[in-house]
Amino acid sequence: MKILFHPNRDDIELTSVLYALSDPIRLSVVTAIAHSGEQACGHFEFPVVKSTMTHHVRTLREAGVLNVRKQGTQHFLTLRSDDLNLRFPGLLDAIVRSASL
Repeated sequence: MKILFHPNRDDIELTSVLYALSDPIRLSVVTAIAHSGEQACGHFEFPVVKSTMTHHVRTLREAGVLNVRKQGTQHFLTLRSDDLNLRFPGLLDAIVRSASL
């Protein structure tokens, strides 16, 4: 089983987080998870092919925005809100709030 890379809290960079959240699909994924909690990767229905969705999830994971947990063939996505709030207080809440308007 392949081990997925998740950066340590202290290694999360602001520029990486902002880049990851700059794409409308990635921002929609983060907003949906912020409102509903953990979601399976297959839950999201965007007009993109599976490989593109995989790219978006990988970008968010490697930036430190998402935690991806594998269970069988499913990938479950959760926000790393505690890590992001400790590293950049209020950033995630402000972005999710403004994206939801």
